[in-house]
Amino acid sequence: MTTKYIFALIVLCFVSSTFSKTTINDYKYGFTSIMDNEVFPKDLVYNGCLALRTDVENIKGFFITKLVVVLRNCKNEIIFASEVGESREKDFKKAYHLALRDAFKSLETVNYSYKPTKKSLAENRIKTEANQETEKLKEEIKSLKDQESSNAKVAAKAEEKKVKILGEVEEIKAIVEVDKAVVLEVKTVKTSNVLYAQVIENGFQLVDSTPKVVMILLTTPKQDTFIVKGKDAIVYKKDSFWYISQNDGKNYNTKLLNIKF
Repeated sequence: MTTKYIFALIVLCFVSSTFSKTTINDYKYGFTSIMDNEVFPKDLVYNGCLALRTDVENIKGFFITKLVVVLRNCKNEIIFASEVGESREKDFKKAYHLALRDAFKSLETVNYSYKPTKKSLAENRIKTEANQETEKLKEEIKSLKDQESSNAKVAAKAEEKKVKILGEVEEIKAIVEVDKAVVLEVKTVKTSNVLYAQVIENGFQLVDSTPKVVMILLTTPKQDTFIVKGKDAIVYKKDSFWYISQNDGKNYNTKLLNIKF
């Protein structure tokens, strides 16, 4: 069984030349543990090789729990291995914790002092600068994407507004065309087919320029509203204009009249 503490920071460690030519003194970070959900120091973010990773490895044994604490660098090289921690407890969970505590005892007497070599300093500087440039590039790319997204939103809103304005213009044009048609009809009625109203009993008779009686208007209780004699129709005044409205049971229509009273 292996338990991993991500980038365990080694403050107190023991160096064994058997495993590697490098020592724990070459690594800036030591025994203060940093879990994978914690915030790393900035230099460790840029260069993960400044820290060592802790692995707790289980050594098989009969009726005994044996654990070894192994420290590895970013290249997975073993930099340090503790003495074997043991426990003969039958309960595995309790035995595991006791054996782990026993293994960590070998770390208590270690003298640690961060002393990076010129080579490691140069490597760390190169890695840090490279990662900083990468982060800068990522920020620039993100900024460009955000700007593109913002421009796209502005363009979409402008297009939406343009469509709305064009729609309103078309509506206005349609209204103008209708108004033109009405005005034309009014002008046509005003300049032709003039009917002259002559008073008769219970109403008026409308005659043309011949003169010929075109229709008889019978008065009603409502002002400026007449029944057309002999037809299913009425003549009424609205907005200074006279209209005749007919309904023969099948069709209904209304048209303007030019009446002179």
